[in-house]
Amino acid sequence: MAAFCKALAHPARITILKLLLSKESCICGDIVKEIPLAQSTVSQHLKELKKAGLIQGNITPPQVKYCINQDNWLAAKKALKTFLK
Repeated sequence: MAAFCKALAHPARITILKLLLSKESCICGDIVKEIPLAQSTVSQHLKELKKAGLIQGNITPPQVKYCINQDNWLAAKKALKTFLK
């Protein structure tokens, strides 16, 4: 749960998650178009979300398509709900 919370602790990451939740998948360039941050900053946030297991990246050369890791997303929601009870 700590890893999930750490990943959610930045407003840009929450914005990225909201964007990915509204789409089936998204490449980094599309995320940069939606969020007013530099590509390198978005990439760093994607790395942290991926490290926490909340998203996954599927390599489709020359790009990586990111999407929500549904299993871990549900686990995070369940853990937070249990904790907040």
